[in-house]
Amino acid sequence: MKEITQSKARYCWQAVLGVLLGLLGGCAQVDSNRISPGTDDKPLVVATSTIIADLAQEVGGETIQLTGILQPGVDPHVYEPTPADSRVLEKADLILYNGYNLEPGLINLMNAAGEKARKLAVGEVVKPLQLDEGAGKVVPDPHVWGSAENAIAMVNAMRDALIELSPADQAEFTQRASQLTNELKQLHSWINQQIQTIPPDKRQLVTTHDAFQYYGQAYGIAIAGTLIGISTEEQPSAQTVQRLVESIKKIGVPAIFAETTINPALIKTVAQEAGVKLAPRELYSDSIGAKGSDGDSYIKMMVANTRTIVEALGGKYTPFQPTN
Repeated sequence: MKEITQSKARYCWQAVLGVLLGLLGGCAQVDSNRISPGTDDKPLVVATSTIIADLAQEVGGETIQLTGILQPGVDPHVYEPTPADSRVLEKADLILYNGYNLEPGLINLMNAAGEKARKLAVGEVVKPLQLDEGAGKVVPDPHVWGSAENAIAMVNAMRDALIELSPADQAEFTQRASQLTNELKQLHSWINQQIQTIPPDKRQLVTTHDAFQYYGQAYGIAIAGTLIGISTEEQPSAQTVQRLVESIKKIGVPAIFAETTINPALIKTVAQEAGVKLAPRELYSDSIGAKGSDGDSYIKMMVANTRTIVEALGGKYTPFQPTN
């Protein structure tokens, strides 16, 4: 009887320990998302996508406490929020999200859990391209950051939201946004110059999903085909794959491109069947790269993508060297 009682006691302690570890794990998940540790007296700004988090950090600096929900390489289209995300959104003073339904799961959670926070749909300050998804359904394209000029509009909107949140820090937010804007203007000009080095008949982009329309429009490169549409939730049919293969053969591009947030298996198959090269480096589409990668900030992501495209399509790449 005594042994049974002791066994039950051990079981109870194990159960309590399991609950405590679970709670600590939840806290650890929130902390791992923290871009800057901040302090309790700093406004808490929560950003959904890695791209918005990076730009917000550049504008806000050490004056804000910034938490980015999505980790590098995570696909916002299909991300399923966690209880830790809900807790962060509940505490937020300002929530920065892309909008245009880029992150549907997080938008739903934000509307439920982030009721007290100010909210800014950063991507929606840009007039969207309208994409036809078939069956008469037209939707706004959420991938607005594909143009560096659009990123400038996003930065200015974040600057204004941060000034409203913390008026005492207006001078710092304004100065940091101005410095970032200057670099983004140089980036925009540089990308244009790089794309112009690609032979005109090769300026055609084939990617895994339809995330580069703004890039193509801004920099004069046609989006010749994609495996799936604007959302990565889609699953291409055998007919879709075959049509893309035939299209690639017809236009004669030297390479097509995989993306960092999407399993490359199917696009590799397309490349093999079409008899073209798959570019040796993947494009950053819906997320910046992991820390230490060549795309671990918005600007570095755009530079890395441009280099990958230019080199794979027969252009001449020269490094981006911004001036102050």
